Amino acid sequence: MQPGDRGPALGDLKVVEFGGYAAGPQVGKIMANYGASVVHLESADRPDGFRLQYPPYPDNRPGLNRSGCFALFNDSKLGVTVDVKRPAGLELARRLVDWADVVVENMRPGVMARLGLGYESFADSNPRLVMLSTCNMGQTGPRAKMPGFGTMLSALAGFCGLTGEPDGPPMLLYGPYIDFIAALFGLSAVLAALERRRRSGRGAMIDLAQYETGLLFLAGPLLAHQGGEPALGRSGNRDALAAPHGTFVSADGRWLALSCWSDREFAALAAAMGEASAAQDERFQNAESRRRHGAELEALVAAWCAVRPAENIVAALREAAVLVYPVNDMRDLFHDEQIRASGTWQQRPHAEMGDIACYLPAMALSTTPGAVGGSAPLLGQHNHHVFTELLGLSEEEIQAYQAAGVFGDGVRLSA
Repeated sequence: MQPGDRGPALGDLKVVEFGGYAAGPQVGKIMANYGASVVHLESADRPDGFRLQYPPYPDNRPGLNRSGCFALFNDSKLGVTVDVKRPAGLELARRLVDWADVVVENMRPGVMARLGLGYESFADSNPRLVMLSTCNMGQTGPRAKMPGFGTMLSALAGFCGLTGEPDGPPMLLYGPYIDFIAALFGLSAVLAALERRRRSGRGAMIDLAQYETGLLFLAGPLLAHQGGEPALGRSGNRDALAAPHGTFVSADGRWLALSCWSDREFAALAAAMGEASAAQDERFQNAESRRRHGAELEALVAAWCAVRPAENIVAALREAAVLVYPVNDMRDLFHDEQIRASGTWQQRPHAEMGDIACYLPAMALSTTPGAVGGSAPLLGQHNHHVFTELLGLSEEEIQAYQAAGVFGDGVRLSA
């Protein structure tokens, strides 16, 4: 470390994760990227579901250590295997929790307590512990024990009901959208609890309902309905204020998203298209009339875009100060100049997948920047390191736990 360097923002923090998939591990990943020592605990018999249940896999060959999803959510962590359903495994897991500052879990409500790992059970051995429980509905309520994934939560929380054409069905969002919202809420709550602990010496139990976190993003429609307006419905790409507001395809097949939020912006768009008189057309002379004649307006813009390459459209409209961006696909995101400049993608070697692109969170801290410490762990990769160097177990203790079946058959134990 250079003189004046402060080290990673969370460099002294010790975290243990129980669970899998996205919502819990994403919280741990962010902490790991800012220097925390994060131990991702799995069972060799029941590993994190992302390892085998979700593509992509290199060359379409699934494997415990070949999951792109697992790699994305678990870089920079230490990976261990402990069978907590065995008495010796539970004992070892509890020793790990006693070592930790923070526990993150996203199992079903009540599972941690039934296993003997509930927050209250550590009141004496680790009273400064901060535990984050993040599951679909939280720990209480009439639907608390109902299982599900992020797609279903997005539907339940109202997002899907607002997505799609007015005369079409609700559209499911891509991916577990609410998981990512909940992860940032969870991270904020953990950091707040750690600050409280610094002042008071007391830990905290945080019950985060992923379902409820999604409601914040519907604050406008919720408040409008509470004020007596009809429930907001689907409107395709059209907006209550902007017109035009949609996506249009170029001559070279690229889609572009553009919008005009004022009469001045629409006049600039019309001039850039060589249709300056359209801004005086009674159908388009103000936002209300443009929305009322949306189909005609969209046809005008679509016809102009259809005979020009995307690069020319973007250049012309940006010169006119019209808001326009290309609709990127996955290939584009790996080559986007803004993302490249920010260092979002960080290449790291992986023992079974080769070099992979790892994602660095978008929070750029000035004096304590984050980094991807390494690629996601192989199953049980850090058993020996965690239990001997971090927990201080002797080789005899390690062998006893292995003989008791704690680590699982064939799981790595060497240093």
